[in-house]
Amino acid sequence: MSKPLVWETDGRDWPHRAASRFVQAGPLTWHVQEMGEGPAVVLLHGTGAATHSWRHLMPLLAREHRVIAMDLPGHGFTRGRPPGGLTLPGMAAAVTALLNQLEVRPERLIGHSAGAAIALRMIREGFAVPEVIGLNAALSPFPGFFAPLFQGLARALVLNPLVPRLFAASARTSGDTGRLLVRSTGSQIDTDGVRCYAMLLGNALHCRGALEMMAGWDLAGLQRDLPKVAARVRLIHGAKDAAVPTSSVEQAAKLLPQATLSVLAGLGHLAHEERADLVAEAIAATAPIHA
Repeated sequence: MSKPLVWETDGRDWPHRAASRFVQAGPLTWHVQEMGEGPAVVLLHGTGAATHSWRHLMPLLAREHRVIAMDLPGHGFTRGRPPGGLTLPGMAAAVTALLNQLEVRPERLIGHSAGAAIALRMIREGFAVPEVIGLNAALSPFPGFFAPLFQGLARALVLNPLVPRLFAASARTSGDTGRLLVRSTGSQIDTDGVRCYAMLLGNALHCRGALEMMAGWDLAGLQRDLPKVAARVRLIHGAKDAAVPTSSVEQAAKLLPQATLSVLAGLGHLAHEERADLVAEAIAATAPIHA
């Protein structure tokens, strides 16, 4: 049986370890990080990542906010399974339950990639928040012929218990995490980030969580609901994103009633890890909402 990551050993050099704690909410034991004071902001990472992905941006936002981040179910050091599984509604309900447990009512949900989809699903399910910020947001299905092929492949990988183990074993032995990230995201990040991704991708349970999340993702349903999102939405996108094309984010912005889109030149899918300063400036900037 695959072994989970162990906080005492695997997490001994985790970014901002002093800001970490573990919170029980329903069937889940969440790894949560918190820093700063002021209006609350919640950070939701993308598929295959964890709280480490906020290592540069979180302290910048914490200058003026109480910032809360967590490892999503199936990822990192969070343990347990949401009642709705790792589907988009299941993840959204689980995060809502955690924030209710923490008695947090944020002024913003900031989601990276699939984390932005979770934030918008939370809004559609009744979670009240004035603004959502999507960083390199994955809000549209994979285009054309490849959509059912990709989702079917992800489901097949989840159903075969050997596949996550083989994927993790390959990640552990290849030593190629940095180049893999560049090819798949268009971003080149620092050695600390590469180290964390290498550890996560080398763990079979984490890999299974990421694969299962992709297998159960209904972005087509979310896209149909975008015109009904009442909150303000600001989309910030890296122009060199190799995972989510700018065209798909432009399409989402047109569907959202109160949306703006800012494109950051020279940055990829992990823009917030490459240049947290530029992303923080974009988050802090105010822009008119075009209805």
